Amino acid sequence: MGLGLIASIIVGGLAGWIASSLMKADTGLLANILLGIVGAFVLNLILSLLGIYAANSWLPQLIVGIFGAILLIWVARRVR
Repeated sequence: MGLGLIASIIVGGLAGWIASSLMKADTGLLANILLGIVGAFVLNLILSLLGIYAANSWLPQLIVGIFGAILLIWVARRVR
């Protein structure tokens, strides 16, 4: 059982906000939430291909979300 919808939004928003602060990206609240949620999804997918699974509690998902959002910001900057 994973995080619920509300918990995913809260953890995603926090992860996106931390990532955008670390990367000096100027994003709003909705973009932070999307960055955190999509970043966590993408990095969880990449880690699962490597045989690594993050626990389904808020702290591991927050960490994965932060690094996933950082990865998305970095890729977006490289594409531009």
